[in-house]
Order: sequence, then C-alpha cells, then structure tokens
Amino acid sequence: MLATIIDLMRECSPPRVLAVSGLREATVIAGARLRSSVLGFCLLALVIAPALTPTRTLAAQRQTSLLVVEAGTGRTLRSVGADVTRYPASLTKMMTLYLLFEAIDRKQIKLNSRMRVSGTAAAKPPTELGLSPGQTITVQNAILAITTESANDMAALVGETLAGSEARFASRMTAKARALGMRRTTFGNASGLPHPAHRTTARDMAILGRALLRDFPHYYHYFGKRQFHYAGATHHNHNRLLGVYRGMDGIKTGFTRASGYNLVASAKRDGRRLIGVVMGSSSAFARNQTMARLLDDGFRNPTVTAKKRAPAAQVIKSKPSETRADRRASLGDQAAAKNPRLIASR
Repeated sequence: MLATIIDLMRECSPPRVLAVSGLREATVIAGARLRSSVLGFCLLALVIAPALTPTRTLAAQRQTSLLVVEAGTGRTLRSVGADVTRYPASLTKMMTLYLLFEAIDRKQIKLNSRMRVSGTAAAKPPTELGLSPGQTITVQNAILAITTESANDMAALVGETLAGSEARFASRMTAKARALGMRRTTFGNASGLPHPAHRTTARDMAILGRALLRDFPHYYHYFGKRQFHYAGATHHNHNRLLGVYRGMDGIKTGFTRASGYNLVASAKRDGRRLIGVVMGSSSAFARNQTMARLLDDGFRNPTVTAKKRAPAAQVIKSKPSETRADRRASLGDQAAAKNPRLIASR
C-alpha cells in the first residue's frame, strides 16, 4: 500500500513552477493545483476502495465450503471453510419459508390464503413460476413453488405479503438470523437473487437447517417434494439427490454465478439425522457427489474430524447426475451461468 501511494505521489504530484510570467505562469499554476486535487482523489480512493469492493472478494472465493453436523445435537462431524463468507443464492429461501411457517403457526396467514401477485414480484427473473400481475395463488402452492422450482417471484410475493415490501421483509430475515445465532448472515431480499447485502456461511446455513427441522417439523415435508403440478405444468425439485440418496428428504439448492453451486441437505438413517452443507461447488454434478460423500462419511464414522481434507467429488453408485432429469437440470444450470437473467438458484 505504501509503495502504491508513493508511486501515485510521483505520478500526480505537481511540477515545480519556474520563473515564468503572464498567462503561461497562470496556466502552469492552474495545472499544478489540478494535479494536487487528483493526488488527493487518488489517496482517498486507496483508502475507501477496500470497503467498497467486498463483492469481488466474495466472488473470488472459490474453495468449496463443507460442513456436516448432527441435526439433533449440532455436533460438527466435518468442517472445511465453514466460516468463510459466501453468497447464499437461493438458500436464502430457507429463511423466507421459516418466517412464512412462523406466520402460519401464529395464525397471521393460512395455507389456503390467497396472495395477489404484484408487478414487482412478477418481474423477478428466473427461476420463476411465471404468474402475471393481479393473479392470485394460495400460500401452500407458493410454498411448493419455492421448494421445488425455487421460484423467485413466489419468494418475493411471500415477503411482500408478510411485511408490505420485500425490503422490510429482508430486514426481518436478518433479525431472525441473529435470533437463531446466525451471526455472519445478512439478507438483502427474499429470493437470493444477487444483492450487495447478501452474506452467509456454511455454518450459519446449517444452523438454519437445524432450526427448520426443530421448529417446524410439521412443514418440513414440503422440502422433500420431488414434483409440483400447477396450471398444467410439472415442476421438478432441483435437488436431484432426493429419491436417489438413501434417507435424504430435503432441504434446498442454490446457484448464482457469483455463489457457485450450493446445497443444504438433510438425510436420516437408522434413526440418526445429519445435515450437510456444500457451498461454492463448481457444478451441480460436483456438488451432489460431494454431498453424498460427506453424508456417507458422517453416517459411517460419527467422529470424523475437521482436520481431514475436503473429499473429491466422486460418483455414487446410483449415478443420480446421469439420469435424464438431471441432465436437463445440468443444462439449465449451464444456461443460467451464461444468461444474465438466469441467475437465480437451482
């Protein structure tokens, strides 16, 4: 930093004004003052630039974060980069649904209540359910659209319905995160679409997964739905490990170009439930295989330590990513990575 400042001083510093007269002298002095102003601007930019560019730092963080915990006790079985700050992408919708479930239990809204789609919600980019402004949808169908299709328009609609605006809802989301012990998480919207405020960690996402299982076991089944039929269309859950990995019954996928491929998953075997988190993976295939390996290790050996290296992505026997449905999902992910509008989670 000091060397950079010195270089800028040399580049921007005014030259000495020699003995000149008249208009030429005035021009030289004005140039000197201008260069002094430029120097001040350069120094100011050096001071504030780090504070203004956290997005580049997060986007450049490519090492995959991994975490496996016991759902009941919260005991960590495996941890690699679990406290690295990351973008949640559509894992955000886990908190959107947490607050919706809470509102239902408090009788502030019902599963059969109808919500009217606003122009703002309808304008959200894919993935989406695709309702037009003025149309209505039940709360239950909105839940299913979020858990399967990861519908951004429905997440925004939930936020607007519960808080009056998505921005106010995002503030509630962050406040709830703090109440649950998610100290490194901030939400900027209800969907997980790119927003400068979005921040989380794998550890915080595991805390949220545990909270959903603990506080709303009666709604948890929504996360395990593999298909959702609505208005003549069938929407498939983006978590392709459902029905393939033994014991898996949720929770949520996430993807943006900046976040990479994320997944919070829960599986239960022989009465023992684990929660796994994979964030920042390079592809949906790698994410799924890494998650399967993490959970396998956790179920086989409950004393796995945090010192072990991150497992390489390996194909599990049933090869879920080789199915026709998953090939379609992978193509969709690739399209999302190339298309600026297809930036929300899968």
